[in-house]
Amino acid sequence: MDPSTLATLLISCADRRGLVAGLAQVLSGHGANILDSDQHTDRDEGQFFQRIVFDVAELNTDRGTLERAIAEVAARFSMTYGLAYKLGMDGLPNRKHVAIFVSKYDHCLYDLLLRQQAGELNCKLAVIVSNHPDLENVARQFGVPFKLQPKRRDNKHEAEQCELALLQEFHVDLVVLARYMQILSDDFIAKFPGEIINIHHSFLPAFIGGRPYHQAHERGVKLIGATAHYATANLDEGPIIEQDVVRCSHRDEVTDLIRKGRDLEKLVLARAVRCHLDDRVLRYGNKTVVFD
Repeated sequence: MDPSTLATLLISCADRRGLVAGLAQVLSGHGANILDSDQHTDRDEGQFFQRIVFDVAELNTDRGTLERAIAEVAARFSMTYGLAYKLGMDGLPNRKHVAIFVSKYDHCLYDLLLRQQAGELNCKLAVIVSNHPDLENVARQFGVPFKLQPKRRDNKHEAEQCELALLQEFHVDLVVLARYMQILSDDFIAKFPGEIINIHHSFLPAFIGGRPYHQAHERGVKLIGATAHYATANLDEGPIIEQDVVRCSHRDEVTDLIRKGRDLEKLVLARAVRCHLDDRVLRYGNKTVVFD
């Protein structure tokens, strides 16, 4: 199977009869070959979600005609949908452009850079933005543009305007906060709804405030975790994409908890970013559906 002819369709709408059949008929009727289909119904909310991967190599029409037919079905059922091709009409891969925001911690940054270099993340790392110069050498090592944007209480608005200009300049589709130790304003987040992923150093909800691992150590916790979620105006309360935990014991010191926590942060953030890049996540309300 040639991956360049693959397309992914994500659908969400109110649940009703005929949804699956309607989509299957329009795709097969135009010669698309459905390779994978997964669906979920939230019965409490009455919402339907579906992810369909199909091959367009043997269409008996063309992409434009197929897209119009999908739009007609979506209108009939009041669907919200997204359609993404692996290969654009220009023959080039359709890869999302990603900006990584960092401060001084380097573990998540290194992990994302290495995974992208190894082909695990289907994206272009467009730019690294930081409020400190410490990690510029890391960006240089991987050949990714590095932009320093200091941020203080008295220049936050101006700094964010500069950051937004950078995101526009580099045609950024997704912002990844890889332990970026700054709070983004509501206005900034509103310009990238559902396109900012943050990694939180605990299994939410958990210890609030600073020094979370010290708080965990004082409480003698037996599990610590990490949570990747979409950033929203409500701090650390956005829709959760991925979480994981690791066991601890009375023998663990604070340094052990920090080491274990950082390992989890890297893994959880990478999973969340990969799911987003592969069009496996659908948001609704303050929840997500993440297809395997």
